[in-house]
Amino acid sequence: MSTSKTPQDLVNDLVSLLSVTKNSEDHFTGNPQKGGVGRVFGGQVIAQALMAAQRSVPDEKVAHSIHAYFLRGGKEGPPINYTIARDFDGRSFANRRVVASQNDDGTEKPILNLTASFQISEDGLEHQDCVMPDVAPPEDLKSDMEQRKHFIDALPEISDTQRRLMLRPRPIEMRTIDRLHWMNSEPKAPLAHTWFRAAATLPDDPEIHRAVIAYASDFTLLGTSVLPHGLSWMRNELTGASLDHAIWFHRPARADEWLLYVTDSPWSGSGRGFNRGRIFSRDGTLVASVAQEGMIRKRRAKAE
Repeated sequence: MSTSKTPQDLVNDLVSLLSVTKNSEDHFTGNPQKGGVGRVFGGQVIAQALMAAQRSVPDEKVAHSIHAYFLRGGKEGPPINYTIARDFDGRSFANRRVVASQNDDGTEKPILNLTASFQISEDGLEHQDCVMPDVAPPEDLKSDMEQRKHFIDALPEISDTQRRLMLRPRPIEMRTIDRLHWMNSEPKAPLAHTWFRAAATLPDDPEIHRAVIAYASDFTLLGTSVLPHGLSWMRNELTGASLDHAIWFHRPARADEWLLYVTDSPWSGSGRGFNRGRIFSRDGTLVASVAQEGMIRKRRAKAE
């Protein structure tokens, strides 16, 4: 009997992963990813922290922005603890601080700080001063998994662990219009366009959809800043890590319907790369904006 999971199984696992457990009034626990190895994916910590923050405000107040700093890499395996500080509760807005921490050799150490702002829905002045790029629709593109299977043999330095991670089925389906850093060794403009959605239906809970968008927003973003340099982590040419991550939620959106993620990098230097992202629904509505700075360093050759 086959033990492979269906797309719906993978998405159900993702919902379970992001659905933090409440231990007391302002303390939550996020479960580790099943079968995870190495360092925890940053999008997971952001999404779990957002879920914890959302659990601490009234339902009528909706997250409109989050700002996070990665302090140290989390480890796969141990659970992550989330502690809430209720800094502000106004009539229209509320603010929460979240500290994500993990037990490391008997000592609880913070791995991420996140601030989230919430607002009661209201009407206001509206404009959108950007147009969704005219790109190929997702139906005309190969899936990210097809691309990975095609390019993986061109990565001679890839380890067995990296190979397993690249080919592991994912709950987020992605289809890229461009060649990402691991697909290409030629320098190119720091701009990428990728469609993404949950691989199967999500529950009708707007908090889950925001968390999944936050989770997926950490894919492809930092890699945009290395495109002009023709280098890749997958070819062991770089070391890197996210330093911070900010998201502004402009409009409600379903994360199980196709969303276009447009990322660009206007600057890199001093061992850092700055990246921006815009997320559009298929009708061209800008539903979220993203910004991130990360550490990017050319890997030094080992001394023989």
